[in-house]
Amino acid sequence: MNTMTRERPVLDQTAAEAFANRVGEMLNAGATTVMMAVGHRLGLFDTMAHMPPATSTEIAERADLAERYVREWLAVMVVSGVVSHDPARHTYRLPPEHAACLTRGAPLGNLAVYAQHVSLLGKIEDRVIDCFETGAGTAYGDYPCFHQIMAEDSGETVTAPLFEYILPLVSGIHTRLAAGIEVLDAGCGRGLALTALAERFPNSRFVGYDLCRDAVAFATEAARRAGVANVRFEDRDLTGYAEPGRWDLITSFDAVHDQKDPEGLLRGLRTSLRPGGVYLMQDIGGSARLENNTDFPLAALLYAISCAHCTPISIGQGGSGLGTMWGWETAQKMLHEAGFADIERHVLPHDPTNVWFVSRV
Repeated sequence: MNTMTRERPVLDQTAAEAFANRVGEMLNAGATTVMMAVGHRLGLFDTMAHMPPATSTEIAERADLAERYVREWLAVMVVSGVVSHDPARHTYRLPPEHAACLTRGAPLGNLAVYAQHVSLLGKIEDRVIDCFETGAGTAYGDYPCFHQIMAEDSGETVTAPLFEYILPLVSGIHTRLAAGIEVLDAGCGRGLALTALAERFPNSRFVGYDLCRDAVAFATEAARRAGVANVRFEDRDLTGYAEPGRWDLITSFDAVHDQKDPEGLLRGLRTSLRPGGVYLMQDIGGSARLENNTDFPLAALLYAISCAHCTPISIGQGGSGLGTMWGWETAQKMLHEAGFADIERHVLPHDPTNVWFVSRV
């Protein structure tokens, strides 16, 4: 008979109640975030941004939506402090200071785009639980609307600042692109950034590779509709990739850590550059050390995305599951080991969550 007694931990009642209150705030914030994603997808924020104080009926009519649902959505936004409410006049208003980060083309970026990641986590909860219990991974097809969300995400962090902030990181690249060079985007998704580059630099030739056929089909059709003829897209598994000496510039945007073999991909990209070639890589700028990320912007969201998407996607391909927060230190080390001799690391002032590496052969 076990005679050892288990001591009951002493409960700090004040601390316990304070933490319970904090959990309540988290639940409220989570619910608001999901409804924020709904508002973004339905264009409600965009609609309200261009309206004076209005009733739920007026907002619903302008957005061509059902009033009863709009009214309930507005209630969430009011109690969360997103939308202001005049109970006497029964009107609602999206303050311009709030619209500045919640609407398409907003001056501070559209943070409502990232709310969709939280909604996606709920949609795949059962699949993620199965991964915990079995150790298995996932496939891109397990995630509804994934490429649409990532395209919007890329639009905020890559395409919008591409010409003003990102290309200037690569000395001399504007001149080379204008003259005409060969460019690859490895892991191109829906190809928004690559198509924007192709449209701006008609003398250069652009190719995008991505594992997912639906993303490639979308990119191909979008480029066709835009009349951009110097870009093409191909569905291709980048495992073991190498086309020695083919490219002058290679880019990858938030794509390396999901790969089955990130180290092998970086070696292949290095081999595929011509002499004088440049590799421009964007990824999440967190540290490889958890203790360094406690104050990192959106750290909890990024670790959650890692747990539910990036880690199981890698494992599902037979990879090690580096995860979203693999760390800039890990990325820099892998670039060095891949054979890049000149590696620059940049963090843009307006975007502290991402890191940019400019690496040369």
